[in-house]
Amino acid sequence: QVQLVESGGGLVQTGGSLRLSCAASGNIFAIYEMAWYRQVPGNERELVARIISNGGTAYQDSVKGRFTISRDTAKNTVDLYMNNLNPDDTAVYYCYANLRHTDQSIGYYWGQGTQVTVSS
Repeated sequence: QVQLVESGGGLVQTGGSLRLSCAASGNIFAIYEMAWYRQVPGNERELVARIISNGGTAYQDSVKGRFTISRDTAKNTVDLYMNNLNPDDTAVYYCYANLRHTDQSIGYYWGQGTQVTVSS
């Protein structure tokens, strides 16, 4: 089993910054992808940013130039640096990992979510 533990959410004013962190632990052989998703009540969960094992990244258009995703492969952690936040960024943010266990089986995991609220 694998656990994803998130931290760093909170309340910030428009134009402010936050850093979200996620640490993966447990039965992990290799992590192929880590990502951040977000969800607003009544809406589907949407991809914010992803980073794959070779360091490649992808971002939702609305966050390009404002958010940066980075990963520490040795520590199995992923961070999301969020700058110039606006009220549309308000959501619960979820960490996601696509990985291989030590028995070579594949697993997909979600964190518990962390609230980000941007006040106007």
